[in-house]
Amino acid sequence: MADENKPAPQSPMDPFEMYRRLWGNLGVPLPGMAMPTFDPQEVEKRINDLKSVEAWLNMNLNMVKFSIQGLEVQRAALQAMRAGTEPPKKDQ
Repeated sequence: MADENKPAPQSPMDPFEMYRRLWGNLGVPLPGMAMPTFDPQEVEKRINDLKSVEAWLNMNLNMVKFSIQGLEVQRAALQAMRAGTEPPKKDQ
């Protein structure tokens, strides 16, 4: 039997609330999620913040690319070693 004292899980009223909670703690506003500001200093601050995030993401993207490239070189080396150790195939 189901526990009658237990409240039923509630569905969120706002589908973007999860993202607001996730990103709100980081201090990075999601584009289009807040009212636009008419303060030029606030706009400049947001631009600089987003440029910092962009630089961080580009750095991480480059690290991922280098990891992929390193694994591809490793795969090629393993294939070359396997090909060198296999006995030659006999023609039938």
